[in-house]
Amino acid sequence: MPVADTLVESNDAIAQGRGTTHVDPVGAFVPVQSRAERTASFDLADFAVPKGREEEWRFTPVKKLAALLAEGSSPALDWLLDLPEGVTTSTITAEAARGLGILPPQDRAAAVAAAGAQEVLLVDIAPEAELTQPVRLLLDGTGTDGAVAHAHLVIRAGHHSRATVVIDHQGRGQLTELVSVLTEDASDLTVVAGQRWADDAIHLAQHDALVGRDSRYRHISVTLGGEVVRLNANVRYAGPGGDATLLGVYFADSGQHLEHRSFVDHNTPHCKSLVTYKGALQGGTARTVWVGDALIRAAAEGTDTYELNRNLILTEGARADSVPNLEIETGEIKGAGHASATGRFDDLQLFYLQARGIPEEEAKRLVVRGFFADVVREIPLPDLRDEVSAAIEAELAATAYAAPTPAPSSPTPDAAPSTTAHSLDRTKEN
Repeated sequence: MPVADTLVESNDAIAQGRGTTHVDPVGAFVPVQSRAERTASFDLADFAVPKGREEEWRFTPVKKLAALLAEGSSPALDWLLDLPEGVTTSTITAEAARGLGILPPQDRAAAVAAAGAQEVLLVDIAPEAELTQPVRLLLDGTGTDGAVAHAHLVIRAGHHSRATVVIDHQGRGQLTELVSVLTEDASDLTVVAGQRWADDAIHLAQHDALVGRDSRYRHISVTLGGEVVRLNANVRYAGPGGDATLLGVYFADSGQHLEHRSFVDHNTPHCKSLVTYKGALQGGTARTVWVGDALIRAAAEGTDTYELNRNLILTEGARADSVPNLEIETGEIKGAGHASATGRFDDLQLFYLQARGIPEEEAKRLVVRGFFADVVREIPLPDLRDEVSAAIEAELAATAYAAPTPAPSSPTPDAAPSTTAHSLDRTKEN
């Protein structure tokens, strides 16, 4: 094939969400220049097995993931369901799921999940339903006996509906998972994903949402267990007026690698997004990663977006990587920005609490509770908030941590020694 034809074919593939690289007219290799150019495809052959040097895998311990990234199928998994009135479920084929318009996988693990799941569980929330109780889905990996399992779940919220869906992951096992969310016009959907795995579990997941016109979508991730957990939360818009919020809390102990990635693709005018993730780490080999990507395409005028990541280091040796990325292709926006900070306890806060008779360990727990509070209170149901708070308390109580080496204090727990923040707000500038 002539070089010029190769260039045209590759650019067409990128436009369809399949291409990652191309060659220029003299045959030189051109790497991915934008988040929009990364591969998105249901074809597993479009994703090479990662080596750990790729940009999207360089923080991940890929050597531990060989079994999960290999092609293969698994028996159908049993979901434990608690369905309020107005919600129905069915099993459909992978082809039928694609016909609904779900977003394609964006990495090897999600493609393996889509290809390997023998059936797709479809959860349908009726149009105009207003659920006062959450839809609860429990996936317990213990029954897999450590074998690799694959799961694909589709959640469809009918127009003008209002609902909360809780997806809880527990037990042992190795799981690749694709969760595809479709919110129809003027719907209001909250998805709470809890990762409370056993210490040796491995979980690779992609949670996608296609947000309808004038719809509100919230995704809240609570990750407290597992040896390796990597969860990608992605958003795209099906019409103007969409409002997406991605929230996350995570607590890593020694030996855990907890990785969260988000990608908000502002492809439609007059949409909003807010991304906020907060994590705490204790133990010498605790490791967390957060990578936040936000893309404002040329057509997405009137966009308002912001992403924030905060990490609280509780002991020496723990490591948190935080990488916010923002691409803007139009200047006609309401506002855009990102911020990241990683630091340790505020000595002034600890002194204040201890001076009032609170023991040191309890004072530290109070600081951590306050650190997570603004994310936890966004969980819409009081009993669910209590569950998450209790789980965080259990993590705090599980391991006693030593105070880190003294360092200059910061005025608030969100301010930290290592901080990056950038913003663009044309409204304020004008």
